[in-house]
Amino acid sequence: LEMFTQRVTNFSRQAYGHARRHFSSSEKVPGNIPLEIGLGIGMGMVGGFLLRGFLNKETESWQSKRITGTKASSGAKAPSSSDKEAMAKFNSWVEAQRAASPADPKDTPDFKYIQFTEMPPFTSSHKSLMSKVLTPSLWAKYKDLKTSKSYSFSNAIQCGVLKPHLGVGFTAGDEECFELFKDMIYPIVQGWHKFDPYTQTHQSDLNPLNLKFTREQQLKFDQYVVSTRVRAARNVSGFALPPGANPAERAGVENVLTQAFNMFSGELSGKYYPLGSMSKEDEDFLQSNGFLFQKPGPAQLLGVAGAARHWPDNRGIFHNNNRTALAWCNEEDHCRIISMQSGGDVWTVFARFCKISDTIKKSAEQNGAKLMYSDRLGFLGTCPSNLGTGLRASVMIKVPHLNKDPKALEEVCDAFDLQPRGSSGEHSEAVGGKWDISNKQRIGFSEVQLVQKMIDGVTKLITIEEMLANNPGMTPIQALQKVK
Repeated sequence: LEMFTQRVTNFSRQAYGHARRHFSSSEKVPGNIPLEIGLGIGMGMVGGFLLRGFLNKETESWQSKRITGTKASSGAKAPSSSDKEAMAKFNSWVEAQRAASPADPKDTPDFKYIQFTEMPPFTSSHKSLMSKVLTPSLWAKYKDLKTSKSYSFSNAIQCGVLKPHLGVGFTAGDEECFELFKDMIYPIVQGWHKFDPYTQTHQSDLNPLNLKFTREQQLKFDQYVVSTRVRAARNVSGFALPPGANPAERAGVENVLTQAFNMFSGELSGKYYPLGSMSKEDEDFLQSNGFLFQKPGPAQLLGVAGAARHWPDNRGIFHNNNRTALAWCNEEDHCRIISMQSGGDVWTVFARFCKISDTIKKSAEQNGAKLMYSDRLGFLGTCPSNLGTGLRASVMIKVPHLNKDPKALEEVCDAFDLQPRGSSGEHSEAVGGKWDISNKQRIGFSEVQLVQKMIDGVTKLITIEEMLANNPGMTPIQALQKVK
């Protein structure tokens, strides 16, 4: 952005210079030339600065949505002078810790893990659950521990220490972390999911026949729903997770997944695109369809947790020929699977999702492995925010009347354990009245139960939308009271 603005300024200056050279001092300059030059310079520079400001705003908004566990907030208070001073002191502490850290076997030329020698002196800017849960006694208990794959406690908390804005602030580097660092992870899960792994167990149900979605509901959904999507992560036991993986493990994961993709048949048949050897044509195609994922930036969870090392080796994207099934290899987790299609046929989308998950499970078993799964935590993954089912079932739905009052829409959705997202993520307005509505919970309910919650809740949402259309003057909350 700075380069772009500089180029605009330089171009304006060059134009002015050329004009001066063209009209020598002995020649009579047409009266409108200085005015045109002045306008050109002024408009060029102002346009550059305005565009820079717009792009900065858009980039910050995009980054805030991609960072796991964070929300964009337009009402955030500017840091006080004391906050800035505390953060500067903290950053100095971080740099001292970085400089003194011994080499980590997982280090790369462009990424270094930090081995903290003392409990981080968190500031008021640190918002993560990790920073709230970590106590001196827990630090003393875990500071010198590491898993058999050499993923240390310092590795696990590094993202939350270096990036205060993260919501969770903890990453697992392998399956062993969930037992070794249990007394750190379980309270984080409690705080994030309102689920107690010490006393509760998770349940899984990937049988689409257990889902209740009537023909009448589907017809109603097709009137309002633009598209439907179900996604979740799957990880292969025996391999380190992306923040802790070495090149051999990353390649092993890719091998298991490509075997699974080759097992896909019928409507799931498709093509795998390795990120490192992708043609420009394939890249443009995937980008235009919104399938391509990029290298995480330094401000993002994955970038600061070490999950972007050796990029783009052994990363890739699969999609079926119908473009209704998508899988990402070695991004935040070993595999992110997505089932999607236009319209409101939730049952078909969920059934396809279950088939993808089952095929990946079979491929892992054929390689003498299994999927990471815990009776207490469900499917395991890099971030504690995506444990349990890790499932997000969503519809993009047009509700123009509810769209008139986004705050009321949030309250209506909350009554049915749903989460609305506008055009710029959570707590934002929706362009064209189209909202992304999904299940709120991830753990403590089975996959079928969560998709059923979404179906039942969206059915009520459509009923409320129709009540508002047929009863001018009725408020969303009044309509909610009638359908609850």
